[in-house]
Amino acid sequence: MIKIYPSLLAADFYDLKKEIKDIEAADGMHIDVMDGHFVNNITIGVPVIKSIRKHTTKFLDVHLMIENPLEYIKVFSFAGADSITFHLEVADDPLFVIEAIKCMRNKVGVSIKPETDVPDLSVLKAVDSVLVMSVEPGFGGQEYIETTDEKIKKLAMIKKENNLNFEIAVDGGINLTNAKRVIECGADVLIAGSAIFNEKNRKKAINKMRG
Repeated sequence: MIKIYPSLLAADFYDLKKEIKDIEAADGMHIDVMDGHFVNNITIGVPVIKSIRKHTTKFLDVHLMIENPLEYIKVFSFAGADSITFHLEVADDPLFVIEAIKCMRNKVGVSIKPETDVPDLSVLKAVDSVLVMSVEPGFGGQEYIETTDEKIKKLAMIKKENNLNFEIAVDGGINLTNAKRVIECGADVLIAGSAIFNEKNRKKAINKMRG
């Protein structure tokens, strides 16, 4: 079954507790942590994630768009993250980062920017998910980059040929128009921000996106 993780980057932070309650139909929540260095934006950090954890039992997927993920794995794990995803582009030794996350008993994901090729087989065998960025990371509301389809298909083929279990997650520009196509390419998890939070009926939007 396809999973839908609303991206809290698109939520109204004035009343975040209400926003969280309004997406109960989702399978989890995606939380983007940006440091202003790896991407040109700064978002939420540990205190906000701790607060979110108090108000939901949903799966918290924390996406570290930061330059030094190793330094922050423990604090985000203790804050309440269920899964921690780091960017392949900042890891000289991705397997070492993966092991550090696993040591905290978190699920682990690796993310790739639009111009980055899929991770090698050793990484794919070690992670729980691969997060394919279908926009340039940093800001919400961007349009889906069409060439992402081929990258999703490539990952799905490698996954099938090697009998691997990682989930393929896609983040950026996902909406009700392209969701079905992205799923057909091989996505297991859709991360959507504006397409959900801009709707009055979030439950309906989430269920329609599943197809």
